Amino acid sequence: MVRGLKRPLITAWAYRALGPLFALADRKLPSSWRPDISPRALIAASGTAPGVGARDALARLLAAVGQGSDLSFFGQLSLRWDMIRLLRNAALVESAHATRPALSQTPVAAPIFILGLPRSGTSFLHALMAEDSANHVPRAWQTIYPAPRPAGFDAKTDRRARTVDRQFRIFEALAPGFLDLHPITADSPQECTEITAHVFQSLRFDTTFRVPGYRAWLDTHGHLEAFSFHKQFLQYLQNGEPARWVLKCPDHTFSLEAILATYPDARFIIVHRDPIAVLGSVARLTEILRTPFLRRIDTAEIGAQVGARWIAGANLLLDFDLRPDIPAARKIHLHYDDLTGAPLATIARIYEQFDMALSPAAIAAMSRRIAARPYGGYARHAAYSLDPFALSVEAMRAQFAPYVSQYCRDYL
Repeated sequence: MVRGLKRPLITAWAYRALGPLFALADRKLPSSWRPDISPRALIAASGTAPGVGARDALARLLAAVGQGSDLSFFGQLSLRWDMIRLLRNAALVESAHATRPALSQTPVAAPIFILGLPRSGTSFLHALMAEDSANHVPRAWQTIYPAPRPAGFDAKTDRRARTVDRQFRIFEALAPGFLDLHPITADSPQECTEITAHVFQSLRFDTTFRVPGYRAWLDTHGHLEAFSFHKQFLQYLQNGEPARWVLKCPDHTFSLEAILATYPDARFIIVHRDPIAVLGSVARLTEILRTPFLRRIDTAEIGAQVGARWIAGANLLLDFDLRPDIPAARKIHLHYDDLTGAPLATIARIYEQFDMALSPAAIAAMSRRIAARPYGGYARHAAYSLDPFALSVEAMRAQFAPYVSQYCRDYL
């Protein structure tokens, strides 16, 4: 009995020690001991031959990291591991398609994309819809170790899921507060930016690193190649069987052209929330995510980045309703207060809008999740202050006024 209690205590102690150990290594290790994170070295270490598009995107990303991010020792190690993993995963998916043509012939029909401002309840909604066995979602462990999710899958016993849960605990030790702001486990639904990262065309890099040059390039380059791979990835996960995918990421707001080119029958759920209630949380999460990777963090710069990005995003959401290629039957607008206040009624609205059957089993599973993790497992607290990020509430309200008037006026 005593022996059984020791391991978690030792493990918790070891996790807490990681931060100081990496900080010491960052100060003491000579530059000659630092990992090689050049494109050539990473591709050689991965043993893969990425396509021209992925190779160019990787080079642009790493150049932007070198110019804008003063990486810590952990940041350098993590970047090397992540890039090699992504290269190998992409090669695995592409090889599977080459050897099994039936994968590419299986359609990804009428996928549902959840988008909206970050911190607006999109993760909560994604997790609820994942409780319906008729829906498929990419799981966190699948974006790290790509494989179809077998029937009867048990995250507690699966080696890959257990490894990913351990990785999340390590990251929480290095970035305290991460799991409070973004509760996630290995089998949680994961965002699409983790899929498009495999070809190095993903806005998730703009969150964890300081890469304004890369972001500017990606905004101009577009996301078509990324979503071409995205479709291959989903086809690999569905393993030759038809599936109804529910996909989520606030950054979908910036890649709608590529989504519609790849999935012309896509359906959309757009979740809205007062921007002033979320901007501080978005900025704080960005700060937490960057903490292990960068030696220096400028919170005012993060505030400016987050504010400008989501002012642009809010304007794109306003434009969304003007598009003639997305008829009313293929979209539904929701508000955070309705979603968190009456989640099952909101789910019923979504299923009715898209003419999908909502089974008693799905309702029961969603009800159990709501009871176990109300509000998606997020703590209820006052909105994060904008002051640490040098954002003016008055200035932000003025910039977001058209969006708020259209989608949030009745909730303020």
